[in-house]
Amino acid sequence: MQMPFPKSTIPAANVSTVPNRSPLRYPGGKTWLIPHIRRWLSGISARILIEPFAGGGSVSLTAVMEQLVDQAVMIENDRDVAAFWHAALGDSEAMIRKICAFSPTRESLRKWDFSKPTSTLDHGFRTLVLNRTRRAGILTNGASYMREGENGRGLLSRWYPDTLASRLADIQQAAARITFVEGDGIRLLPILVFGRGSSAAVFLDPPYTLGQKQAGKRLYKDCEIDYHLLFSCLANCRCNFLMTYDACPEIVGLVQDHNFHAVYVEMQNAHNTRRPELIITRERVFD
Repeated sequence: MQMPFPKSTIPAANVSTVPNRSPLRYPGGKTWLIPHIRRWLSGISARILIEPFAGGGSVSLTAVMEQLVDQAVMIENDRDVAAFWHAALGDSEAMIRKICAFSPTRESLRKWDFSKPTSTLDHGFRTLVLNRTRRAGILTNGASYMREGENGRGLLSRWYPDTLASRLADIQQAAARITFVEGDGIRLLPILVFGRGSSAAVFLDPPYTLGQKQAGKRLYKDCEIDYHLLFSCLANCRCNFLMTYDACPEIVGLVQDHNFHAVYVEMQNAHNTRRPELIITRERVFD
């Protein structure tokens, strides 16, 4: 497919150079996008960032912790991921205690894998445990645990108690400026931006379920999105927005149909294959 959009003037960031603020290892995480987020938010007058598909939340956390906005609203429809954010924002001290007391083994993981948590705290901790010990952080049913992992450390290769505790402590410091809502991001978006005008910015990273790859269907439990409705919503609400998506023909067509602007960033996957990722905005920002 020939790319109909220009290349971004900002390259994808080396993730080792950007602060990783989320405790979750999220498939399709957006740490690489942070320099674009900084440029975008610094060029508009937004005071609140709304994230309808929060996932790992790295963009909202960065925007609040780096004072790019006054507050953020994170929305997530997946019950397991939502439980984590309820616990992380509402009871981070208890979550930190559970992290420091836990050591991943096959036996301890089976206990959490097959348990039915009776509290939001336990549910959120279960999400974190499975996310940090399964391959690529995938939470869908049947996802396997890591075997070799990083440096052959297996289940421990992504379980860093001190680092996770530190990230949660930072989230606790910022919690008063973050609102978390469990629900359908597309349905809630028009309500949340109503009357805010240019004071609101919207960041969207929906699960990739269009095109040939349809990676979102393999990686996420809650992945069915009406993209025509989403683009119509963005067109009608007139808010500042930034959206990322795979450069598939369906999304390219929707961008062009709504007269939005887009640039692409060259990404390199685990197989060292380069692929274009779109960054979509209402106005020109990165070209």
